[in-house]
Amino acid sequence: MNQNPLNGRMLVSGCPEGQEYNTQLLYFTCSSMGKGDERIYMLSDRTGSPNVVVRSLSDGKERILTDNRKGILKSYVYFDGTLNEGLGKASVCLDCEREVIYYIQDDRICKVDLEGRITVLNQVPDGRMTAFTHVSGDGKYLCVPMTDGRCLDFDPETEGSGLDRRPSYDIDERVQREGLNSYLCVYDTDSGALLYEKTVPKCWITHVQFHPVNPDIIMYNHEWSSFSCGIRRIWLYDHAEDTLRPVRTVGGDTLGNPAGYARSAEDWVCHEMWSDDGTYIIYHGGYHEGPAMVGRYEPASGRYWEIALPEDYDAYGHFTMDHKGNLVCDGYFKYPWEVKKVRENSTDNGPDPHKKDAEYICKVIPDWDAGTLTWIPLCKHESDWLGQDAHPHPIYSHAGDRIFFNSRMDRTVNVYCVSSAVSRDMA
Repeated sequence: MNQNPLNGRMLVSGCPEGQEYNTQLLYFTCSSMGKGDERIYMLSDRTGSPNVVVRSLSDGKERILTDNRKGILKSYVYFDGTLNEGLGKASVCLDCEREVIYYIQDDRICKVDLEGRITVLNQVPDGRMTAFTHVSGDGKYLCVPMTDGRCLDFDPETEGSGLDRRPSYDIDERVQREGLNSYLCVYDTDSGALLYEKTVPKCWITHVQFHPVNPDIIMYNHEWSSFSCGIRRIWLYDHAEDTLRPVRTVGGDTLGNPAGYARSAEDWVCHEMWSDDGTYIIYHGGYHEGPAMVGRYEPASGRYWEIALPEDYDAYGHFTMDHKGNLVCDGYFKYPWEVKKVRENSTDNGPDPHKKDAEYICKVIPDWDAGTLTWIPLCKHESDWLGQDAHPHPIYSHAGDRIFFNSRMDRTVNVYCVSSAVSRDMA
């Protein structure tokens, strides 16, 4: 290809002329698409407070499912929200098979179905901070990660920094120094009963994902690791065996194409997700004083595959998968002749060394054994990346024929989609 692919993206959600509000996908650890790709579930602040809306993709009709009138709940990513009041934007997850939404409203753990019937399942214990939740593949269990509230005990106005008003202190360092704990709290999605609570010492958990087939296994993280990010980020909890084990370990036996880099504690990794059948996990990150990479881990064999990205692919991005193992990415890619826009982002400056100034949505086809990635740019997303909500976080439709993503190109965040079909001259 000799030209940038600027065309092809379509607006899925938008504001009527004269109005301004934000609409975004649910977080990437769950799908935003209902079964059969007939409906898309999104977060919108059109009422003045964020709520979950469902949109029919055939006729564009929308309905608001939740009843939040109290703004944004304070939690991970939404540091300047209100304590124990509002919708937990990070808490919203979709059971796409049964089309049931789970979320936290104020201090209550709730669910709402497609007809708008809201059920209160349980209550968040006092003194705890929540983050991204996840529902099991069979729809029977909900995992709500919680951390001792001291982890975010600060005044965002006087002690916050950046657009998202995150704490000026190192959160994980406080967790380690003060011996704070996280908790994997698993609830019955029918009765709301707390089935078990696993304490994870000295840990700040923000991402949880049930194994797609075996809900006894939960993948979780240590967020913004203050040390050993290359091996502390991703963990597995096996409830049947009551064991915790890290996913990525130090070693020089990496398959694929790690460009000569061994796996090191000084690397950084993030944004882990399961394959459909749970046979492997993908993640991305970067080698210590080296290039960015995308990786794959197979729990049954203990084998790792990692593919180093070109040195000039230094713009931060996320990788997610379709049901066939194809990837999509909102970062890293650039044409050799391009000069990227200069964007100075004031948020999300974690352990990763990469700037948040990428512009493309790319289909990425991996050959793990050969250690190659085929990058196919589909369109420009052109998001300003300012704050979590403007991260594109692209996801495939269930059919794999479309990719949906967020973007703030002007004043508001909207949801767009682009075809993932690949013509012969693009491949």
